[in-house]
Amino acid sequence: MDITVMTFNLRVNVQQDGDNAWPNRINEAAEAIKKAGAAIVCTQEGTHAMLQDLQALLSDYAWLGEGRQGGNEDEHCAIFYHRGLLKPVESGNFGLSEYPERLGYLSWNAGCPRICTWVRLRQQDGQEWYVFNTHLDHMSEEARTNGIQLIVERIRTMDGRDGIPTILTGDFNCGPSSDVIEILTQAGLCNGYGADDNVGCTWHDFNGGDTGEPIDYIFVTPEIQVSSINVDRSLYNGRYPSDHYPVVASVRL
Repeated sequence: MDITVMTFNLRVNVQQDGDNAWPNRINEAAEAIKKAGAAIVCTQEGTHAMLQDLQALLSDYAWLGEGRQGGNEDEHCAIFYHRGLLKPVESGNFGLSEYPERLGYLSWNAGCPRICTWVRLRQQDGQEWYVFNTHLDHMSEEARTNGIQLIVERIRTMDGRDGIPTILTGDFNCGPSSDVIEILTQAGLCNGYGADDNVGCTWHDFNGGDTGEPIDYIFVTPEIQVSSINVDRSLYNGRYPSDHYPVVASVRL
């Protein structure tokens, strides 16, 4: 049985974006999620207010996660799940720093505090999945590599404890030849894009097009097969739902 997973950087609400500011594209972001039909939607850059905006338009979904400063403060790496297909069993958040249990701590020359949100989801047939969702730093390579190493350690801990298949999604702010991707590959996780060298960009600054490299990814542990993966470059009502394209994958055990 396949399950559809989306990673989607929503682009935080910035007034300077003008016509592309969040209030003008809430419906389009929701339509992109509905079109994908994803059971799991991992978002980045959503504030609590933005996530509530989406929730109001996505009655089949619920979401979980804290802001990177803790509670509802600052941007989230929220995980939406389809309530008719999945039930959360446990979930949590950790900071990408030397003090991961202390959200909001700034480490490794990062431009801002960073976070990873995770959840253990159970299907109606009893099959369970771990999902980890993150947004690596945009300024510091040190923060990106140390952050992804911390995430790999947490995934290994969960895998050693439960042996449950794991999906990792996020905006990694780096290309396919980066140390981050090498660390994940060496750890045994599989890149959803496979060996495709022509993925094209996933960040487009509201300009569209496909020139460039992806910075948004879906990785899986080896027992999971990525049946298909697609970068959704569609316009919705004549506009892009974000400055990042949603990435949608169909996966199976």
